[in-house]
Amino acid sequence: MEGVSVRKIKKICVFCGANSGKDVAFVNAAFHLGEVLGKRKIDLVYGGGKLGLMGCVSTAVAQHERQVLGIIPSAFTINNLVGETCGKEIKVATMQERLVMMMELSDAFIALPGGFGTLEELFQMISWAQLSIHNKPIGVLNINGFFNGLLSFVDHAMKQEFITPRARKILISATTADELVDKLQAFRFESDPALSKLKWSPSSSQKEKLDLTLRL
Repeated sequence: MEGVSVRKIKKICVFCGANSGKDVAFVNAAFHLGEVLGKRKIDLVYGGGKLGLMGCVSTAVAQHERQVLGIIPSAFTINNLVGETCGKEIKVATMQERLVMMMELSDAFIALPGGFGTLEELFQMISWAQLSIHNKPIGVLNINGFFNGLLSFVDHAMKQEFITPRARKILISATTADELVDKLQAFRFESDPALSKLKWSPSSSQKEKLDLTLRL
């Protein structure tokens, strides 16, 4: 990355499945991502628990003696539904509160293979970046072409002029963990001149928080 200005990333939030998936390559990649984060001295923020790929990546990060923070809705902790979080745990009341806290506490975001929840978290972060609510890099680890269809759809939406070329640059992809982290560190946010003028109202009764009620 010679000649490229590198963004300082201390904490990465990983979105991924609470299942392991059909292909063992997903599990191996989740463990390897955790190892890469650990070796690069990057801490992990994730959704808590120890199920599926979430458990794989958090275990690997913890084994490399980096901090692991699980942010989990209280409803998931009833009857030990998702297992014990590997590291510190913060309980929140709602899914929305969870996502806001993830955004505030992380320097970048990575999505591994997962289902509807993973996709919702990924696209929420992308839409918030488009609205200049944050300017943090977002990427998918495209293991064995898992995200090929999604990336093709996003490119199709851009060609049909529902997504601007500027906004398309928000979503980064790579096939290896090291390449993806390198791309996240090299990312330079390019805000939309109109959307960057939006004002997001802080709460008057609590620590400053963003009003994230707008949906695309």
